[in-house]
Amino acid sequence: MESLGERERALLAFEGRGWPSPGAKERAIREELDLAPVRYYQLLNALLDDPRALAHAPVTVNRLRRVRDRQRSER
Repeated sequence: MESLGERERALLAFEGRGWPSPGAKERAIREELDLAPVRYYQLLNALLDDPRALAHAPVTVNRLRRVRDRQRSER
């Protein structure tokens, strides 16, 4: 199986960090990753369905999958 690219690894590492507030996280997304927050979340959501992401960062991916599933069920 092919490994994740640098960008995908950076997204998972970024998401694994703790954030004091949503505003601080959005600012860091723009400054550190040079992405709009909407694009960041699009890429991250697609990455959650990639088995390579699960193999690379299982704790982060499983946590984010639970959050995503919970949000979907609340709709």
